[in-house]
Amino acid sequence: MEKIIAGQNIDVNQEGYLTDMNQWNESVAKALAEEVNINLTPRHFEVLNFLREQQQKDVALTIRGVGNSGVVDIKEFYQLFPKGPLKLSSKIAGIPKPKSCI
Repeated sequence: MEKIIAGQNIDVNQEGYLTDMNQWNESVAKALAEEVNINLTPRHFEVLNFLREQQQKDVALTIRGVGNSGVVDIKEFYQLFPKGPLKLSSKIAGIPKPKSCI
């Protein structure tokens, strides 16, 4: 299904995750973040870009794995993306919802 995000027609699934990560860009990320009241900073983008790189390498994402990545610790991950950091950050990063998320 399509949704207009940042003025673009973006393919998303029923939960609002992008189905084609190539449609993602910073404007799309900012619009998705605004929907959950997050104002993205350069620090957020460091985490988002890391998640996208891991997705391209087909690495299974977990909160613990991200927290041990050296990019962000678990405490800061929760501060950047409150109320479900991996689920929110994955959606904003334009990647599929990790299997570890309910």
